[in-house]
Amino acid sequence: MTGKIKGILFVSFFAIISVLISMIPIIKEFQLSPLVIGMVIGIIYANSFRSKMPDTWVSGLHFCTKWVLRTAIVFYGFRISFQNILEVGLSGILISFLMVSLTFILGYLAGVKLFKLDRDTSILISSGASICGAAAVLATESILKSPAHKTAIAVATVVLFGTIAMFLYPFLYRLGFIPMTDQEMGLYIGGSIHEVAHVVAAGNAISPDAGSNSVIVKMIRVMFLAPFLLIIGIWLSKSITSDSSEKAKIVIPWFAVLFIVMTGFNSLNLLGENVIQSINMIDNFALTMAMTALGMETSISKFKNVGVKPFYLAGLLFTWLLLGGFAITKLIA
Repeated sequence: MTGKIKGILFVSFFAIISVLISMIPIIKEFQLSPLVIGMVIGIIYANSFRSKMPDTWVSGLHFCTKWVLRTAIVFYGFRISFQNILEVGLSGILISFLMVSLTFILGYLAGVKLFKLDRDTSILISSGASICGAAAVLATESILKSPAHKTAIAVATVVLFGTIAMFLYPFLYRLGFIPMTDQEMGLYIGGSIHEVAHVVAAGNAISPDAGSNSVIVKMIRVMFLAPFLLIIGIWLSKSITSDSSEKAKIVIPWFAVLFIVMTGFNSLNLLGENVIQSINMIDNFALTMAMTALGMETSISKFKNVGVKPFYLAGLLFTWLLLGGFAITKLIA
């Protein structure tokens, strides 16, 4: 058995542990996904016993952070369909588009210009806040090819502020601080909370109608992941060669295109519900493997010069999502 396969199996072992931990009742109550748990376990390992890992296993880790990750993003398309978009109509699509585009633009400009963060960190944090949390961070990282610790920082901000939002939105609604109907609240939650798991929890804490609308709008945001990756790929390829005499090479991420293809295939309803659930379960495990492997590549020493600025940026975006999301939803819904 080669070192690469042993490395992959090693990551799989930690991913299985992450899934089992996520099934513990108190962990489920806080909606902590195995992806996040895998990242945490991976970071703990990276800063304790990583030095004892055989060098031949490292290629297995890299395989998980690249090929397993990109394949998982492709099959993420089985979570949505074009029918989902029709269910919420033009208002849901418009809210999703505005929240994704405005949040990312604000995050990038604030990160680079206001907080003086590097380009990659700004993009990763902004993509996580604007689209679909950790999955968006992972997909964007595969294009940026940024250091693992930057991905870990971005995921940490998603977990922190997404969890706060999950509890805060229903709390403010119950107190009467958010003057919306249940249907509007669903659009608001789906358009402005980070993770899919956070959206499910917050929406269903309001009502079944709010829960249904919130998930559909959230999945429309997920669907914007593909064009977002295409645009980022083209932009980066041009910016990299802008000061070079070489002709710019347009990089189109194949997994973003296949993500759309899978979504289209899922819209045909050719597979049974049980098959789709099985695909999503396997896909979730693959994403957990990728997160775990990224965690294993993340040394705390790399965080020394980062400081608190990434959390300032994430906090600013959280405030925008809360207030800007409310304003846009009330204006359009």
